[in-house]
Amino acid sequence: IILVGTPINDDIANLVVAQLLFLEAEDPQKDIYMYINSPGGMVTAGLAIYDTMQYIKPDVSTICVGQASSMAAVLLAAGARGKRFALPHTRIMLHQPIGSFEGQAADVEIQAKEILRLKEILEDILVTHTGQPHERIKADTDRDFFMDAFQAKDYGIVDGVLEKRGTKVKRGRRG
Repeated sequence: IILVGTPINDDIANLVVAQLLFLEAEDPQKDIYMYINSPGGMVTAGLAIYDTMQYIKPDVSTICVGQASSMAAVLLAAGARGKRFALPHTRIMLHQPIGSFEGQAADVEIQAKEILRLKEILEDILVTHTGQPHERIKADTDRDFFMDAFQAKDYGIVDGVLEKRGTKVKRGRRG
C-alpha cells in the first residue's frame, strides 16, 4: 500500500517511486494499491511517479479518498484499467499546469514553451487513460474542472465508486 496524501513535490515523488520499486521487487505479481488524497503539485515530480507506475510489472490500483486535484488526478487516472476507484464523497479536479516566471524576456519565453510542452504531455496522458478525445481534454483542462466520484467514472478517470471494500455504489444511491 502506498499513500499519496500530501502535495506532490520532488521529495514525495522520490518516496513514492522508491515504494513502487520496492513493492515490485518484493512480489512482481502482486497488485500495488495507491491511495490518493492530494491537491496535486509539481508536474515534473508527478511525471516521475507516473512513469514508474507505467514501468513496473505489477498493476497499480488507484483509489481516491478525499481529493485528487491537478497532478494527483492524472495519477488517479493512470492506474491499471479496471482497478481505478474513488470513494463516494471524493472530489476530482483537472486543470492545465500553473507556472509563474520572472527574469529576462528570453528566459520567460523558454519557461513558457516548457509549460506548454508539459501541458501537451498531460493532455496526451489523460486522453490515453480516460478515452476522452483530445479536444475535450484540452477544453476541460483550460480552467479548473471539478467532478464528483460518479462524474469521474463517467469521464473515464476511475472505473468505479466504492463504498465498502469490494462493493461498488450504484449511481441511484448517491450522486
